[in-house]
Amino acid sequence: MKFSLILATLGRTDEVNKFIQSLMCQSYNDVELIVVDQNTDDRLIPILAPCYELFSVKHLKTSPGLSYARNVGLKHVSGDIVAFPDDDCWYAKDVLEKVKDKFLKCRNIDVLTGRSIDGDGDESGSNFARESGYVDRFDVWTKAISYTIFLRAIVCKAVGGFDETLGVGAKTRFGSGEETDYLIRALDKKCQIYYLHDLTVFHPNKILEFNEATFKRARLYAAGKGRVLSKHGYPLFYKMKILGRPCIGSIISLLQGNIPQAKYRLNNALGRAEGLMAKVDAAEI
Repeated sequence: MKFSLILATLGRTDEVNKFIQSLMCQSYNDVELIVVDQNTDDRLIPILAPCYELFSVKHLKTSPGLSYARNVGLKHVSGDIVAFPDDDCWYAKDVLEKVKDKFLKCRNIDVLTGRSIDGDGDESGSNFARESGYVDRFDVWTKAISYTIFLRAIVCKAVGGFDETLGVGAKTRFGSGEETDYLIRALDKKCQIYYLHDLTVFHPNKILEFNEATFKRARLYAAGKGRVLSKHGYPLFYKMKILGRPCIGSIISLLQGNIPQAKYRLNNALGRAEGLMAKVDAAEI
């Protein structure tokens, strides 16, 4: 069972090297690494050099855009299992072996997802479901994040590419949601998606402090979530639930005197509202 890992990267060097080092230490190493390099320089060449003796490496150059870059990478996949590691995540040494064993044991599972944790073992990136189980369109939000998703290659062929109006670097205000959109489309194809709580990938926690950059990112990411909800025709009650939660949270934070947290949650609410109401052809930044 061969893994095709599509690593889209821009602007990072040390983080990419950390991922590469973790990949070189895997207990299971039937791997091809597809690096979709959006840098204008050659910073990755010395980092990738040691890999060529250990596994297949395809080094591709593209223009910016995360979903676009992943779609470029998908055209070069030759493995059985496809994954999309972030350029600032890293793997524990048994991650690929654990995924391989689960797919071999459970032939009915088409997609396997897991959790994100930081270097201290605390959850990062999202609030994840506490128990393993199959994924549906309502709990997909708490059972997956892009760099913890592993798909059989046949799923990628059935679903196609990522929506390039979603995700970091898209020419829209929708700064996230591309992986959730992809999983919902897989569900629409009757694929079986399983969330394994014990499957974890390391990734730093981005919300270390509340500042203007954090608020801006929160609004862009939330807009992506709102857009996915609208795109896939979620019922009104669910949209209102998703929109109402950060609104109420912002009010509670304000009453508690936590102004930065209130502002963060407000930007989440505003972003979700923008995504819910936006039209793609009117979403240019």
